[in-house]
Amino acid sequence: MAAIIEVRDLGKTYEVGSEKIYALKDIRFDVERGEFLAIMGQSGSGKSTLMNLLGCLDTPTEGKYFINGKEVSSLSEDELAHIRNKDIGFIFQVFHLLPRSTALHNVELPLVYSGVKKAARQEIARGALKAVELSDRLAHRPNELSGGQRQRVAIARALVNKPSLILADEPTGNLDSKTGEEIVAIFQELHRRGNTIIMVTHNQELANLSERVFYLKDGRIIKEEKTGRGK
Repeated sequence: MAAIIEVRDLGKTYEVGSEKIYALKDIRFDVERGEFLAIMGQSGSGKSTLMNLLGCLDTPTEGKYFINGKEVSSLSEDELAHIRNKDIGFIFQVFHLLPRSTALHNVELPLVYSGVKKAARQEIARGALKAVELSDRLAHRPNELSGGQRQRVAIARALVNKPSLILADEPTGNLDSKTGEEIVAIFQELHRRGNTIIMVTHNQELANLSERVFYLKDGRIIKEEKTGRGK
């Protein structure tokens, strides 16, 4: 299978005064299309920095990162924005929904930025909300939804452009255990459908649902485990 992601000796350094701080060092891996990868590590291990690089929200100071065969550091800001909108679906711990907009409009947003006409994008957004079992909440605003429902809206929004890659940062972190289990079931179904998923989590049980787990410490991958799971 072709790799959707190729990471080669990736590093990220921050300069604080005269001191250099290595947030990431010598990161190297591939992710195949349709794979489910989990990343674990303590706070400060470099997980968020790595996710920002994979999501084209930041650029490395060393090494190379390819997504769908394109080297990220060679792309313009417009090209990076296009990749973030079309190729990557982001799911965050804190949902990042527009508080005054309905569930339908929140899910529509990536399609607005893609220039899809209103009637077509609303139809697509309705389909995405139906896929996460929220057809009866189209007109509800975030404050009228439970935490689990808000995360479902965020998942529908991430999927609406049919991205090559889903990046999930602690997707169950703000949810109770029962609601978290429901969200986990959605991720399992997404994986069965062939979506490529990279998930950051502190939850070992959640990480074990993936096919591979990377453990980060002090900006380096110190261990890789295969869980034996597949589609």
